[in-house]
Amino acid sequence: MKADLYIRVSTDEQAERGYSQRDQEERLRKYCALQNIAIRNVIFEDHSAKTFNRPQWNKFLYELKRKKGGIDRILFIKWDRFSRNAGDAYQMINQLSNLGVEPHAIEQPLDLDIPENKIMLAFYLAAPEVENDRRALNTFNGMRRGMKEGRWMSGAPVGYVNKITEDGKKYIAPKEPLAAIMRWIFEQVAEGRLHVEQILKVAKLRGLKCTKSTLWRSLRNPVYCGRIFLKEYKDEPACDVKGNHEAIISEALFYDVQDFLDGKRKVRRTSVFTNEEFLLRGYLICHECGRVLTASASKGRNKKYFYYHCHSSCGVRFKTNLVNESFADHLLKYNARPGMADVYSNVLKNVYQRNWAEKSEKMNRFTERLDDLHERVRKARAKFMNDEISKSEYLEFKIECDEEIKKLESKVLAGSNQENKIDDLLQQSVDNLINLRILYENGNNAVQRKIVGSIFPEKVIFDGVDYRTVRESEPLRLIYSIDGSFSKIKAGQNNQKIEMSRMVAGTGIEPVFAP
Repeated sequence: MKADLYIRVSTDEQAERGYSQRDQEERLRKYCALQNIAIRNVIFEDHSAKTFNRPQWNKFLYELKRKKGGIDRILFIKWDRFSRNAGDAYQMINQLSNLGVEPHAIEQPLDLDIPENKIMLAFYLAAPEVENDRRALNTFNGMRRGMKEGRWMSGAPVGYVNKITEDGKKYIAPKEPLAAIMRWIFEQVAEGRLHVEQILKVAKLRGLKCTKSTLWRSLRNPVYCGRIFLKEYKDEPACDVKGNHEAIISEALFYDVQDFLDGKRKVRRTSVFTNEEFLLRGYLICHECGRVLTASASKGRNKKYFYYHCHSSCGVRFKTNLVNESFADHLLKYNARPGMADVYSNVLKNVYQRNWAEKSEKMNRFTERLDDLHERVRKARAKFMNDEISKSEYLEFKIECDEEIKKLESKVLAGSNQENKIDDLLQQSVDNLINLRILYENGNNAVQRKIVGSIFPEKVIFDGVDYRTVRESEPLRLIYSIDGSFSKIKAGQNNQKIEMSRMVAGTGIEPVFAP
């Protein structure tokens, strides 16, 4: 009689139960020596027995099918070495029987030709499967209990790191600078000015290592605002609990991002990042044919040469460095008129105060809505206690209300933490307007393109010498020394200021550019 020896271990069993490969091999060889069984191969497996999708076992079956009759038995120590899944084990036993091979556990021997022995086989196969299921259930319940207590029970998400306290408890903490990058990503998504792909591209330049799919999952994960999501399980509804870890963003910001991703917020005009050499791409119009100029690089013998050029047959082409420098010189003519900076500051202050009043009114509406929701939940609870509605109806209604209550409370809390201060911001804004050329030269690509878009709401025509446009930004035309428009503004005309405030809000001029 010939046989193959099958020796399988897994990491936890090696450490806790002593099922080493050498020990199994020694006992199997002694058994074969006593039974006069010739050993053909010794198969070593380091894989889980939950399924038969194991590398060495698949190789064994392949060889067995190629050369039938090579062995009579496959020997192992116990049936849990063979399988920990009763259903799969029965199928594999039938498959081996069809190949003329008998599986045999030397410490749990069974003669499968005797029908009563199949009862013992069922026990031997079911026992390890039950043990695995119990272990998995205990692990699941322990992790769920930990999550209910506010502990993050998985690997640290992007921007966090796993740590252990002195008493051995695990927790997560923000990891800089990744935490700051994730905070910036949430803020950019909430603003809605850039596509998520563009935000990810810039974040990677700042040092983030993250795939697109991971970022999308992160944007949906409430762990960043200090909460932990619990999935629905049996009769327990899905919910989220307050985490013990430090939040990277506020709850209000997190729910703003969710509203944006769900399409509940209006998408703003998207900015575009471009190559630093092609700073004005998308803004320039060909002075010959009126088409928008594109940009590209030509490879020379020793370096690349960059050009703005037209796709038509007109052949217009300019070197990018000359055009970019010319535009920087063009900004020198934007010098603030005496007194207009104060007018601009007063207008923005009036607009800000008006917006603050609207925000306060909005907070009051949120508070009223919160009171209404709490009252509706209280009435629904009373109906449930009086058997007027079923438990499922009450839970469904309560979950729906709790979700809205949670979002409203975060917004009210964020609104109450904001201070009605604008003086420092206005001063910085005025300084930026006065020193526009310096701000432009020291700014990054995004800041520079924002300045160009603010000055020229429409495309710019460049003829190789100077710039001209169909329409310049009206607020900037009034503030800077571009023409004689200042004489049209008379002191004390409040309606002029109101009209100007509407123009400021609608053209993209913001209180401050981030350098």
